[in-house]
Amino acid sequence: MFTQFITILILVSIVGCILYGRRLIKTEKVDAVFGNPERAKGGTHWIIVGSSAILLVWLYYSWDIAKGFYPKSANELCQVAKVNESLLGLKYQFPIEEREFKSTSIIKIETKNLSKISKEIQSSQQLNSQQKTTLVEFINKTSQLIPLLTNENLMEMDTKIKIKEMTGELRTLSSNFQKKDYPFETATERNERQIAILDQGDWGITKIQSGTGSIENTIEVPLIAATDKGLKFQAAAEELTIINDKFFKLRNHNPQFKNSIKQLKEDIKAYRKDLSDAEEIASNYAKDIVKIARRIEFASIYPPSALNEMQNAIVEFDNLQKAEQGGLRFVDIFLFPAGTIVSSGTSCSEQGSGRWLPKPSDTLNKFILMSKPSVGYKNIPLLWIDMMDVSKIVGFILPDWIADILPGEYPVHSSDGVVKQNFKGNVLKVVTGDFKLFKIPVPYGHIWDSFLRVFLGLVFGILIGVPLGLFMGLNRFAKGFFDPLIELYRPVPPLAWAPLIISVLGIDNTGKVFLLFMVSLSIMIISARAGASGTQLSKIHAAHSLGASKKQILRYVIFPNSLPEILTGIRVAVGMCWGTLVAAEFLAGTTGIGFVENVAKKYFQYEVIWITIFIMGMLGLLFDVTLRKIIDKTIPWRGKG
Repeated sequence: MFTQFITILILVSIVGCILYGRRLIKTEKVDAVFGNPERAKGGTHWIIVGSSAILLVWLYYSWDIAKGFYPKSANELCQVAKVNESLLGLKYQFPIEEREFKSTSIIKIETKNLSKISKEIQSSQQLNSQQKTTLVEFINKTSQLIPLLTNENLMEMDTKIKIKEMTGELRTLSSNFQKKDYPFETATERNERQIAILDQGDWGITKIQSGTGSIENTIEVPLIAATDKGLKFQAAAEELTIINDKFFKLRNHNPQFKNSIKQLKEDIKAYRKDLSDAEEIASNYAKDIVKIARRIEFASIYPPSALNEMQNAIVEFDNLQKAEQGGLRFVDIFLFPAGTIVSSGTSCSEQGSGRWLPKPSDTLNKFILMSKPSVGYKNIPLLWIDMMDVSKIVGFILPDWIADILPGEYPVHSSDGVVKQNFKGNVLKVVTGDFKLFKIPVPYGHIWDSFLRVFLGLVFGILIGVPLGLFMGLNRFAKGFFDPLIELYRPVPPLAWAPLIISVLGIDNTGKVFLLFMVSLSIMIISARAGASGTQLSKIHAAHSLGASKKQILRYVIFPNSLPEILTGIRVAVGMCWGTLVAAEFLAGTTGIGFVENVAKKYFQYEVIWITIFIMGMLGLLFDVTLRKIIDKTIPWRGKG
């Protein structure tokens, strides 16, 4: 129901916003010429259209629409796939979907191989005339095996009877398949099947492995037929599998063929045994000939008209099963784009975009589960709120040396084993957070860890990079001294630094934050330097003429002029920091979005991978939207001066 509601809501939103946008175009002012930034402002309705279109494509190509509107369709297509798989082996032998009989193809291939070997033998300079004569005789005997299999007069009666029996079984199956109550299930069998259906779960169900906190993803389609139509195809597939096995076990080996091939093998074996080591080429040719003879022996070669009735029976049933699918074929065509449900042995699975593109409904369910502390991912939730005592925050902020510099000694236990606190001991408790105050909500989890690492790395980069960049843009010494250092490490990819930094500073937050600081530092320095050096000289002269001091010029002229460059640099640095952080968490770490994606990649948890991609995109968007708001508030003059 949720998917149906969302799909309808998306369609209504797209149509409504398009109609609203077309009506708005007719009523809004048209005096803004092309190129005026005012023309690009607003347009929330078009944002809704774009976002809804992306979500609609995701719903469609992930087959979530099919799951929402036809939840049993995958199970029914699974049973149809079982029938098609069983039919495929039989149809492969006939000119139904192939151009010719399989027997004809084999005969053409092996005749060509024999002719090729014969020409090589006759033109060989390393074989004597006796060897050539003997080998060509073996080739002729091998060629004579084929007519022994294609001659209908030599075909054994037992083989004809078995083919007739299989043809009769196919026709009986076609007759029963058309009946409404096929496969004639009893009440007991139906009850047992209903219980099994409940146990197997639904299409795309997610199971939680309690106790370990890990999530086991079940993407395979339920196997047991959940509908009457599916049951009909499931029963037909089971019968077809039996017929298919019988047919491929059958061989058209009459006594003449058996004697001929037995004699040929014995003659070639005796011939190769009598050859010396120097006659290895002749031995290899003889070995190739016997290989062809064995392929002919194990191939399903029959007389040209021996399987006509069986072919007609297969075509008849194939047409019946296609007609019986009814509307399911249209569901498969229109709601399962870029793939379908396929069968392989005893299992069915999604094959196509629905396999690697997780369904939004399953993804949302997985995200909610991974956000809960009771489930999480590797026992850590994606994002949750924990009640933390303020004393822990105080202990983190205040340095321990505050207690050390106080006069006096720390308390010592008495002979009775009692420790009486003094002023210095109480201060130590405060600076170490060893006291109780009150609790406040504090976020924690994989998302928070990644967010905090990016935020800290970015803040440190701004605090150091912006002043240094302004200094380099205003001072010849600073530019000459720091420029080589910055340009030396800036072109090096951040991942090249990652192994060294993580090795020195460890895999905890310190190493990752320092790596992000290095990434943002160079960007902020260059942005601030470009902004400072790009200040219009006329503005500086005007400030001088008005009696402004150096500090006033820096604060009211140079810094405001540099703000557009600085804020643009921050937006660039945010993207670079996110990309670097995920790669760093890939290399080493026990928490964070990159860590989650790295683990999910190893276990092919596509839903988890898409969740991490979506989270990274949303966090990056959050940073960018925040910066846009800051830019609009702090530098409204941008583009107008």
